[in-house]
Amino acid sequence: MIYINKIHSHSAVDYAAEELRKYLYMMMPEGDNITTRFAPEATEGFRLGLMSDFGLDTSDAKDLRLDDILYIDCNEEGGIIAGSNPRSVLLAVYEYLRQNGCLFIMPGKDGEYIPMKNIQPVKYRHKPSMRYRGWCLEGGVSQEIMIESIDFTPKLGMNTVMLEFLVPVSYYRRFYRHQYNEKHRPPEDVSTEQILQWKRECEAEIIKRGLQYHGVGHGWTADPFGIDSSLRGSDGEHDKNVSDYSRQFVAEINGERHLIHNTPNYTQFCMSNPEAQELFVQYVCDYAEKHQNIEFLHVWLGDVDNNHCECPECRKKTPSDFYCILLNRIDKELTRRGLSNRIVFISYTDTTFAPETEKIENPDRFSLMLAPMGRTYTRSFEKSDKEFEIHPYVRNKNVYPADLAESIAYFEDWKKAYKGSSFAFEYHFWRYQYYDFSGLQIAKVLNQDVKAYLANGVDGIIQDGSQRSFFPTPLAFYTYARTMFDSSLSFEEITEECFSLIYGKDWKKFYDLLNEYGEILSYEYLRLTPTKSQDMSAEERAEKLADLINRTRELVKANYNCPEVRIRTVCIRILELYTKYVELIAKALAVKATGDNKKYGRLILKAAEKLGPEEAKLEKYYDHTLAFVTWMTSFNSIMADNELVVEADN
Repeated sequence: MIYINKIHSHSAVDYAAEELRKYLYMMMPEGDNITTRFAPEATEGFRLGLMSDFGLDTSDAKDLRLDDILYIDCNEEGGIIAGSNPRSVLLAVYEYLRQNGCLFIMPGKDGEYIPMKNIQPVKYRHKPSMRYRGWCLEGGVSQEIMIESIDFTPKLGMNTVMLEFLVPVSYYRRFYRHQYNEKHRPPEDVSTEQILQWKRECEAEIIKRGLQYHGVGHGWTADPFGIDSSLRGSDGEHDKNVSDYSRQFVAEINGERHLIHNTPNYTQFCMSNPEAQELFVQYVCDYAEKHQNIEFLHVWLGDVDNNHCECPECRKKTPSDFYCILLNRIDKELTRRGLSNRIVFISYTDTTFAPETEKIENPDRFSLMLAPMGRTYTRSFEKSDKEFEIHPYVRNKNVYPADLAESIAYFEDWKKAYKGSSFAFEYHFWRYQYYDFSGLQIAKVLNQDVKAYLANGVDGIIQDGSQRSFFPTPLAFYTYARTMFDSSLSFEEITEECFSLIYGKDWKKFYDLLNEYGEILSYEYLRLTPTKSQDMSAEERAEKLADLINRTRELVKANYNCPEVRIRTVCIRILELYTKYVELIAKALAVKATGDNKKYGRLILKAAEKLGPEEAKLEKYYDHTLAFVTWMTSFNSIMADNELVVEADN
């Protein structure tokens, strides 16, 4: 009999005990019975609890609620598995399992490897390199995918989940409407009420694991004024339906108050209007009071740049100055109500520019988040002595940083007005991942980015990316999570751990082939200069790519089934689909290089249709909709929206 004794009472500790029991059963299927129990006085077996329960030192944690410390001291019969907070106990259980040979590479049962073996002693103490380690929903998601993604989060050593918007309608509908695959998967209608119910289920799963829950973000510039922030420009003529009362609060642009691109979420509000300020502050605080389970409430502005109000009163201060005024008022009102929600505010688009006169009065209430939307993902940076010129804010005529190092320089300027904690909101797993045909470039940059952020005092990252970012391999997301957990790990170490599991002893052959995809269809070429290539002719590119695809298919065929390691079979199937994907996308890109945008659009839609029948098989790992949204809206600098074709050739 093996006993798992819960020394501390908390849902995350309860769940940690159940997870430990489940995986020990799987590791030792012919082993003894395993029992979990609440036994604070236990001195034998496994003992799960807070480090403080065992008198262990936690002095290196600045904030015990936010900083994770993992402690393990176990022999073959059990021992102590503890953490600085309840969530850390769960993280420590997964780390104990990892050090016993279990690997969690992708969400779901098919994404994990559990060896059959007797448990081995583990002695370990670790404080993860970053405080905030997580993701925010994006792309298209089903509820099953969301639940599995939340379950996967602590298994990779991450601790943070963000559910964006008051109700995340766009992300769910994008999946259930099966955009770019309607022929093979008929669209389904999902109500706002159903999505809200699913969101609440996600919240319950987050809370059960003790994870940091971040919520909302955009929406506050519309909903407080009676305008539904979930409406999108493509859904109808929303500006016509804005009431006279609500319209007075909408930002004035070129002498008119109207919704930007007919989308409330893109639209700023008149930040100098006293009534608008009061409505904004009270709406945020009412929501915080009703949703006290949201530990980190994100209060952002509109989701488009250079569209702030131009009325005479708004011109007297920068958006960041008005932002500080509103945030300070929110803090005071939350304090008056006795609420402890933390507020996250954002350096993004026009609030990239630091305030000129105002400051955050109570930094302990807040976290500042850097969202370098315009940066390049072709490279990272190291801490540099290079000085960037900080340009002053110019209303609705700003140019934004195009480099991460430059973004950091603007971020440093913000710290004159705010002295508290900070983290980043990143986009590696948004559309940018699809420009990396190797799947290796983004992974390398991520390993470097985490270390660069740490060197510049940024204490975490939340990825605004698809929950299905395991295409063509899971390496990039695995690298992201592992580097945040332990920044001493090199890209090479992480790659070998991941690839040796998913591809076996010949993993280097797979790595080399993937690297060739990145050379033939280079990330830099696709992201920065999507016109005629200078490095090789179209004929040479097509010839090299055809040969590479054939060699990949041969390697896939030789490794097609692996009965002993299920995740290996799944990853081979992903590569099988990937060769078809590359073949079709490359054909379209070859036409794109000639400047024939309309034919490019037709070929992209044809590619979506041909890949459609395969989507359901691998939908947990491959975001078909986001991939083709990317290819249909890419290269906007040389392809106008009205050139995009809405119908594929037969």
